[in-house]
Amino acid sequence: MFKKECVIVKEMAGVVTMVQETTLHILNGQAMYDFFKRKNFLQGQKMIPFNEAMCFGETTEDLFTPEFNEKRAKVHHVTSEKYTDITLNPLKPLISKSFTNIELWFDEDMFCQINILTILAWLDKKGHTKPINLHIVGDKFEPIENYTLMAAGYYEHYVEVLINKTLPESIDLVPLRKGVELYLAYLNEDSNLMMYIKKNQNMTEKELLFSLLENFKEYGLGDVQYLEIIRAQRS
Repeated sequence: MFKKECVIVKEMAGVVTMVQETTLHILNGQAMYDFFKRKNFLQGQKMIPFNEAMCFGETTEDLFTPEFNEKRAKVHHVTSEKYTDITLNPLKPLISKSFTNIELWFDEDMFCQINILTILAWLDKKGHTKPINLHIVGDKFEPIENYTLMAAGYYEHYVEVLINKTLPESIDLVPLRKGVELYLAYLNEDSNLMMYIKKNQNMTEKELLFSLLENFKEYGLGDVQYLEIIRAQRS
């Protein structure tokens, strides 16, 4: 079912070379990474977590740079050093391009889809030209859908969506398009999420948090993001 490391023989200008095929599996977050490890899923293969919430807060055009690091650290209210430790260090195999093949494992909610867009943008910017396998997983991290896609064009989409806050004319990947549409609207005053928060001013912060987690699963936001949104509305 899964790719394993193998050696491909290439002939270049009459010289036979051995190319090591390596697959890097990028997982949406530490919880999925820990679950896969515990279950020995993808045992023996290289896995890394993407510990980010790119659907929340501002970002930069250039990914994984010092400027990006500083801006995202401020979003998460941590030091740049802490952000590097939590988010960037696990991504070293990706950033150093120590792979030939990429497989992505993400949920279909908005949170995960914007993370996917970010990774595809970086791969596009760095010239990754091989097909990418995307596994959409369910609530218990079980694979439910699979897609094969190319990175080309996704950096432009990243800039359109996360920098310019506009909807691209065409996004072929259906879960991603839905995630982008939710992302561009969820903080608007008339979004179903914001209207729900305003409508339930009588709830305690804790009650409202649990209600949002239960009733707005399509967003995939966590308690940290919801608390910031609730407090901003009630300040």
